[in-house]
Amino acid sequence: MDTILHRLRGKLEVDTEFGTFLGDTRIRLLEAIDQHGSISQAAKAVPISYKAAWDAVDAMNNLADQPLVVRSTGGKNGGGTLLTEHGRKTIALYRALEAEYQAALERLQASMNDGEASDFKQFSKLLKRMSMKTSARNQFAGHIVGLREGHVDFEVRIKLDDENEIVAVITGDSAESLGLTIGMEISALVKSSSVLLLNDPTVRTSARNHLWGEITRIHDGPVNAEITLAMKSGKSVCAVVTHDSVEKLGLVVGEQACAVFKASSVILCKYS
Repeated sequence: MDTILHRLRGKLEVDTEFGTFLGDTRIRLLEAIDQHGSISQAAKAVPISYKAAWDAVDAMNNLADQPLVVRSTGGKNGGGTLLTEHGRKTIALYRALEAEYQAALERLQASMNDGEASDFKQFSKLLKRMSMKTSARNQFAGHIVGLREGHVDFEVRIKLDDENEIVAVITGDSAESLGLTIGMEISALVKSSSVLLLNDPTVRTSARNHLWGEITRIHDGPVNAEITLAMKSGKSVCAVVTHDSVEKLGLVVGEQACAVFKASSVILCKYS
């Protein structure tokens, strides 16, 4: 009976406490942005859709301590998309780590026998089952700066950057389970369908969370439109609203708008 040769090839993902930050596709996107200076050309080079490229850039900028990609406007050749120096360093570190990772897999492969190969296959299946993905479009990383315990609920204030905070209201049991403390890093998840938009700063709402930013993208769907706002820090927030709402509010790319959502719409997540 012929021996089946197993060749190990790994797909490296760099995770933060708040979920996947970098993978091969995102790194190739960053490299393409650096080469072409255009998000549309970079998306074609990967290849991924234009929308998926922007979603990936927004996610990376939201999770990074400094923006990896910035938008440029005007100039001799018009606007574009530029990789920051922090973005270039991130690519270099990822590629170096990737090389070490593959070398480790090759050493493991050299020492494996048939029984160990079978065990490794079962282990791989276990890792896939343990992987968690979220359907929440908005994922923010921040530090807890305020905790207030009520009779039933627990209020948590999370600092996203120098200008913006998010307030979440969870149950006391959830707060105890997460072991929340001041200064702790935490992930805040908000579904895009839970985000409302307004563009009049005089309007008051009962919602605790208000994130102002510039409208950078309007992606039209059959019924609704997906609106992306970019905050000054480089982080972004996405809302899904009806076409009627877009028309009534006069939402256009380049204008300021505010993403509004209730504290009860924020889901907190801590990774072990």
